[in-house]
Amino acid sequence: MFNDIGVLELVTLVVLAVLVFGPDKLPKVIQDVMRTLRKIREFSESAKQDIRQELGPEFKDFEFEDLNPKTFLRKQLDNDDLGLKEIRSSFDLKKEMAEVTDAVHGRDAEASPGPAGTSGGRIDMTKKPGPAALDDRPPFDADAT
Repeated sequence: MFNDIGVLELVTLVVLAVLVFGPDKLPKVIQDVMRTLRKIREFSESAKQDIRQELGPEFKDFEFEDLNPKTFLRKQLDNDDLGLKEIRSSFDLKKEMAEVTDAVHGRDAEASPGPAGTSGGRIDMTKKPGPAALDDRPPFDADAT
């Protein structure tokens, strides 16, 4: 519940509580707060049990944490009925990026190129155009400017 409270915040809260309530009333206030938290926790547990009983036996494995959108999505994406695990395992981003990097740097990803000088039916991105003559000008499109 209080996982993100650091030592400095805790010390600040203690000093503030001592200043507001005083050292003589502070133990009584702490007991009252703990009693209130315990009652709230008991109330929420009894409400959960009442809801489970009202839903009936078909919802016996219902968990309230499933209502959290993150938990719901995680549970649905891990479901084998959708076939997402197969798609996720067939797509290897690191391999795809390595192939693109190899193609850009001019390294062969595969040792034996396929027909017409391409490797595996892919376009050879390493081909560079021949040196341009000094007279050649780039194409000029008057409508584009």
